[in-house]
Parts: sequence; C-alpha cells; structure tokens
Amino acid sequence: MLTKKQRDLLEFIHKRLQKNGVPPSFDEMKDALDLRSKSGIHRLITALEERGFIRRLAHRARAIEIVKLPEDMSQPKGFQPKVIDGPHPSPAQPANVTPDEVQLFARELPVMGRIAAGVPIEAISHVDHHVAVPGQMLKTGGQHYALEVHGDSMIEAGINDGDIVILRETATADNGDIVVALIEDEEATLKTYHRKGGSIALEAANPAYETRVFSEDQVKVQGRLVGLIRSY
Repeated sequence: MLTKKQRDLLEFIHKRLQKNGVPPSFDEMKDALDLRSKSGIHRLITALEERGFIRRLAHRARAIEIVKLPEDMSQPKGFQPKVIDGPHPSPAQPANVTPDEVQLFARELPVMGRIAAGVPIEAISHVDHHVAVPGQMLKTGGQHYALEVHGDSMIEAGINDGDIVILRETATADNGDIVVALIEDEEATLKTYHRKGGSIALEAANPAYETRVFSEDQVKVQGRLVGLIRSY
C-alpha cells in the first residue's frame, strides 16, 4: 500500500522517465510534491524502494529505475480518516436508554488501515473492513474510526501488534493522551502526546524506542484513543 505522497512521487518519476528517460532531481521532486525540504523526498524514495516499486542504481547520480507500478495510480490513498459511515449501517439505538445500557448497542466502524506503533509509517485511508464496536467506547460522542496497530512501541501501554484501536476524531489533545499524529503531512504514528511550549514530543511506551520531538507546525493530531479491541 502507498500513501498519496508516495503514489504522487512514483507517478512523477514514471512520467519523467517516459518523457526523456532521465529521472527528476531531488529538487524537482521536492517542488513537484510541494515539500519544504529534500529530507521528505529521501523518506518517500526509501519507502518506495522498500516496497519494491523502484530501484536505486549504485554509483550513478540520479539513477532511479521503476520496477513496478500499482494497478491504479489514480486512486489516492493518503491518510484521511474522515470517512466514518460505511456501507453497513449501525443498529438503531432505542431512545431513553441508560448509560449502562448504551454499551449493549454496537456500532460498525470502518477499519481505515494500519497505523505504526513504532517507526512512523503511513496510515491507509481506504476501508479495509469493518469492526463492531461496543457503544460504551463511543459514549464520548463525535466521529470515530478504527485502525489496526502495526509494531510494538506502545506495548507497555497495553497496545500490541495486530490490535484494533478506536479513535475519536479530533485536532487537539492533552498531555498524556495517546493519539494518532500526522508528521509533516506524510507519516502517521500512534504515540503518547506531550506539548511543551512550541514543541511536541511523541513518546513511545517501550524503552527500545526514543521519544521524538517536533516543532508544533510539523505535527497534526488526527484522533485520540478511546478504546482497544484485542487481537489474539
């Protein structure tokens, strides 16, 4: 699976190679994708290479070879967790139920893809499948979505590889909240949020992973953890 940025870059490289046989420079790629620095292009190139879509040829400047292309390059797959209502409507909840009774009524949420609990990777926006969620998890109100966890950096918070996390869509968070954070509009990760002044720290719950610190303009909160469905 590719993010929209990865697909856009792959398509841009492919078109340039078709046009004149020479891949674009990193500056040209940065400008084409409207990125602020070439470090973002380096990350995208590495991701495309790891996924087998391109190959970098050693000892040759600007040497990039297209290995394969997605079947459909026109469908964006960036991280856009705003689509909540899937094709399967949730069961109607009777009126005048008590807070204790609300947990009896399940709602189906779309599982939007996978989220990294480790080194940041992309979250995929297409609906992979749906999951039934107890109403008790959604009593905070608002819009919700689900993601499958990939990685072990939140294991000491009780979040394991393969678990499904339930998130309430929000753009804000308090210190100590576990959030989905979008980094530089490219990568998303599940971490504990800490803000101090103009900096935001994304902290793992595993000593094997370092806390990463960003400026506030590099991080966008996309959702706050409200529930967990364990995978065995």
